[in-house]
Amino acid sequence: MVEKNSPIPIYIQIEEIIKQRIDLEEYRIGETIPSERELSLQFNVSRMTVRQAITNLVNSGLLYREKGKGTYVANPKLEQPLQGLTSFTEDMRARGLEPSSKVLRFEKITPPMDIARDLMISPEEEVFFVVRIRNADAQPMAIERTYIPVKIYPQLDEQQLMGSLYALIETTSHQKIGNAIQQMEAAIVSKEDSKLLQIHQTAPVLIIKRTSYLSDGKPFELVRSTYRADRYKFTSEIKR
Repeated sequence: MVEKNSPIPIYIQIEEIIKQRIDLEEYRIGETIPSERELSLQFNVSRMTVRQAITNLVNSGLLYREKGKGTYVANPKLEQPLQGLTSFTEDMRARGLEPSSKVLRFEKITPPMDIARDLMISPEEEVFFVVRIRNADAQPMAIERTYIPVKIYPQLDEQQLMGSLYALIETTSHQKIGNAIQQMEAAIVSKEDSKLLQIHQTAPVLIIKRTSYLSDGKPFELVRSTYRADRYKFTSEIKR
């Protein structure tokens, strides 16, 4: 129970108790926790204090609210390190999750000027344009919109995109993947993507633009990914 004479604010004590109950699976993933009223009676504190604790846990991604239904225990966020260049498939398998993809669009197009510039090709050269939903254990995690110069791998087909593109490129080009330049920003999900990711239309997402290069310095891919912010967090190690 909470210690009202403790120097630790009561709402923080309640946060820690709820975290412990989640760790001990007293509150299970996908299930509701007790209402603010029930918790205020349990802890003998005001509902405002309980609400502050719950709001902090919602903001941290440990809980989520559904209007008119209650507050639920969220799936834990997947931690994605910013060091190292790996594919979505490799990332998910490293976490013991089963990756899968659903191809929504696969076609050859003449790329927009900015895409051609980033891929270091002429505006007349064709690229494969691929839109995929990336799943982990059958749950949508991200939407990828990928541009690949046709000359890099002209025999690419839709079936091959069900697995790891990086493994495919390394095998067929007989080169290692060298490096990538990546940009990240926060945004509100678009109406189209909210349906595909099965999230609310006002939900936050992480937008990542990445241009990847082969070991000889040639760009082979430009991908713009939309990640669910409620399922992903990115970490980096900074050394002085």
